[in-house]
Amino acid sequence: MVKKAHLQPYLTSSELKARYLCCSDRVESRRWHLLWLVSKQWTIQQASLAVGLNYDYAKDIVKAYNQQGEVAIANRRRQRTAPPSHALLNTEQLEELRSSLKQQPEDKGIWTGPKVADWIAKKTGREKVWSQRGWDYLKKCRYSAQRPRPRHAKADPEAQQEFKKNCTKELENCNKNFRMRS
Repeated sequence: MVKKAHLQPYLTSSELKARYLCCSDRVESRRWHLLWLVSKQWTIQQASLAVGLNYDYAKDIVKAYNQQGEVAIANRRRQRTAPPSHALLNTEQLEELRSSLKQQPEDKGIWTGPKVADWIAKKTGREKVWSQRGWDYLKKCRYSAQRPRPRHAKADPEAQQEFKKNCTKELENCNKNFRMRS
């Protein structure tokens, strides 16, 4: 016969059931459900199967509850908070960046994430600003990637103009043929 698990008497069976039924967090609710079933003399294996948890994980939950009480059941993922994201630029500096984006950068190229990151580092006196943060600020200023249209190195402008002239004639011929068929 399988040995029944023992729960420390932190809460009664009815209190465990109440916690299970009123809990809004799904992870915590499953844990309370497991403990309630174990308190009703179910084995950990039966209770874990009924609740849909891995047997070893269920044993860990029961063990943690016996050692720590109600605190062990809390979903610690919800307690984690994201690190605060501090803005690199205040509103004045952001406006200054927007006006700088309207002119060419120092190297006469186009504005990129690394260039904006360098600009921010100079303005704020920071040692390092990551390129991604520069790109984030470009997007914040509603700046799109200003890349010139690619041109082939061996392109012949005269041949391109000739192609454009012939292309319109070819299109007119195609349209005439299409109208005749329909």
